[in-house]
Amino acid sequence: MTSSSGSAAARSKQGRAGCTTHPALLLLARRMYIAAMASVALDPAYRRITVEEFLAMNLGDAKAELEDGLIYMMTGGTSQHAMIAGNIYFALRSRLNGTGCRPFNSDLGVRTAEQNVRFPDVSVYCRDPDEVIDPRAQLIGDPTVVFEVLSPSTAHHDQNTKLAEYRSIPGLQAVVFVDPTDDRVRLVARTGPENWADDWLKPGEDLHLSALGLTIPHAEIFARD
Repeated sequence: MTSSSGSAAARSKQGRAGCTTHPALLLLARRMYIAAMASVALDPAYRRITVEEFLAMNLGDAKAELEDGLIYMMTGGTSQHAMIAGNIYFALRSRLNGTGCRPFNSDLGVRTAEQNVRFPDVSVYCRDPDEVIDPRAQLIGDPTVVFEVLSPSTAHHDQNTKLAEYRSIPGLQAVVFVDPTDDRVRLVARTGPENWADDWLKPGEDLHLSALGLTIPHAEIFARD
């Protein structure tokens, strides 16, 4: 799919599929998509855009991410995806009040490379409590923690391509992947300038985020009511 600027391409965001689709069809569609985008990326006539150009675009109610200067449209989310992302946001909001750290939803972007902008489901920024954040800002620096809620259609992309981008952000301390299919959580936490610990938590285990000094109970993350 092409955006109004002529440079957008369609791709489902993790957890955004709104209908039930056979896994084999999803895999076939993704392979066809990758092949199509590879030809676009190699076309010398195709001009990649800058982060500034991307942020200046008016996409209306549509959402998109920028990857290597190419715009990828994101489809609408499922109720399950929205519910879990909301659980995480509100669990963080109540615990971080007054700490100088603040959670944001997927409306706030993260610049992960020179020509890349991602929109994590939830991100946390820690700053001087007295610092005023420009309400019009579309990017506000390096997040401390980012969360991605997974779905079968793009789980591989999120946990490989996006993870590599997130790990390249100097100020980022942890990446959390939440899998609604099995109610599991993967925590990738920085242990040094270039070192990371990467583990799936045990079933039912609470999520402890040392970078924020807090723990979110497993039941809160996956609450269905």
